[in-house]
Amino acid sequence: MALDQSALLELLGELRDTDVTDRIRVATEKLYQELIDAEAAAVIGAAPFERTPERVTQRNGTRPKTITTTAGQLDLRIPKLRQGSFFPSLLERRRRVDQALFAVIMEAYVHGVSTRKVDDLVRALGADTGISKSEVSRICANLDEDVAAFRERPLDQTAYPYVFVDATYCKARVGRRVVSQAIVVAVGVAADGRREVLGFDVGDTESEPFWTDFFRTLKARGLSGVQLVVSDAHTGLVSAIGTCFAGAAWQRCRVHFMRNVLAKVPKVAGPMVAAIIRTIFVPRGKRDLVHAQFDEVVTMLTRSHPAVADMLDDAREDLLAFTEFPSAHWQQIWSTNPLERLNKEIKRRTNVVGVFPNPAALLRLTGHVLIEQHDEWDSADRRYFSENSMKLLHTASIELEEVSITAIDAA
Repeated sequence: MALDQSALLELLGELRDTDVTDRIRVATEKLYQELIDAEAAAVIGAAPFERTPERVTQRNGTRPKTITTTAGQLDLRIPKLRQGSFFPSLLERRRRVDQALFAVIMEAYVHGVSTRKVDDLVRALGADTGISKSEVSRICANLDEDVAAFRERPLDQTAYPYVFVDATYCKARVGRRVVSQAIVVAVGVAADGRREVLGFDVGDTESEPFWTDFFRTLKARGLSGVQLVVSDAHTGLVSAIGTCFAGAAWQRCRVHFMRNVLAKVPKVAGPMVAAIIRTIFVPRGKRDLVHAQFDEVVTMLTRSHPAVADMLDDAREDLLAFTEFPSAHWQQIWSTNPLERLNKEIKRRTNVVGVFPNPAALLRLTGHVLIEQHDEWDSADRRYFSENSMKLLHTASIELEEVSITAIDAA
């Protein structure tokens, strides 16, 4: 859309008050924003606050996005839609990780990693070696600012009923030793059904204090409305969840539990035991049917594999926590599979580097992998759960409260 007279005068006044060296950036930022808004209006079929027969959806606020251009850093606002998604054709997708990986490799070169290995990696990326240390520092600083801004962004604009947490490990140099570093990630499903990367961190181990600090950081940024946390049964992690998310249920990941079970049975019996346990998680739509099948499986395994039956019985409440939530959500909340796929992507990207020169470099590359995934989810047409499906969660909560009140009255 063309700038009208008043908008041009407003821009002129803004440029007058701007430093001469910053005027090109301000003018470029204004031009980019106008082009983005014009493209959004064409996709929607109407300008803001306009009603037309051609309108196919409605605006739903904006999300901030900062891009780097030759004119400087541009702070833009990308329109969000109630149905579907929009990403400006003017901007480029999936550039963050390439820059982050390039910066990590350059930093590795500066910190004394084998020149031959770094040259091989740089050639694989289609870049040249010989970049100055000052250029490396400048690029790395910009990338760190992006990661820091993403990790510190507020989370108080909506509730996150479902939170998935998990960790994976990569190698990094700490002092003179190469050690494993835990990359912990939290992904949330917002009240409108969209997935978001809530936060991530790098630490020496998955200890309870580390997880507790991580969760407290999320809550300090505004994380609220958590009803179910899905994770594996790592002792430190479970204790931290109980401390930081009092009142929320905990779902033990069925996939991790199955791995624990198969480690306890002979290899020849593994497929049979796994098949029996999987019958618990066949969608049945009703809580009572799932619990009845659980009892049947425990009885069956008590005769053939009593140790496995004991493991199941001990984990009953944790494995069946999903049954207290809408049945339409069960298959997507009874495991950490969404994070498993994300962890594989992190490993695929970090394996290119191998051993990171320091934990900060690992955090930088991991951060940009996760920011890229977050942006992809945010602009995707399909949500993890539809908005109508998320309304079932509210209905289920009311019904559960009514059942509790009835039980108290009966007592």
